[in-house]
Amino acid sequence: MITNEILTLAMARGLMIATAESCTGGMVAAALTDVPGSSAVVERGFVTYSNTAKIEMLDVSEHTLATHGAVSEQVAQEMAQGALTHSTAHLAVSITGIAGPGGSEHKPEGRVCFGLAMAGHPTKTETVEFGPLGRGAVRENARDHALRMLFTALNE
Repeated sequence: MITNEILTLAMARGLMIATAESCTGGMVAAALTDVPGSSAVVERGFVTYSNTAKIEMLDVSEHTLATHGAVSEQVAQEMAQGALTHSTAHLAVSITGIAGPGGSEHKPEGRVCFGLAMAGHPTKTETVEFGPLGRGAVRENARDHALRMLFTALNE
């Protein structure tokens, strides 16, 4: 299971992990902490579902939210960076998206933006269009994608 591998790699490198989640509501943190011994690696998780929470807990800029919207790579970047700033973690992954139902022409259901911040490295962002798979499936796919991002970062 990839969560075991993430924890093993992080432990071997002496790295702590933080998560900053919106549309997944803590699913990445839950997947990591389902593994016994994860407390040696998982520093904390932020569930910042509202814009206010993103601003207050992660220092996401009101200007960024107003200009790009909550579902944007810019906000995902600030969420990941904020998770590092407000924790003792060395690696943070963030997720913000539209799980559904709903969406719009410009931000359709299934669009999820990710951020990956690692101390001493540029923050990476990406957007994945999962499509209108239904709320549960979008959230599960987003969780799994974020876990793969952590795994990849730990292997670099």
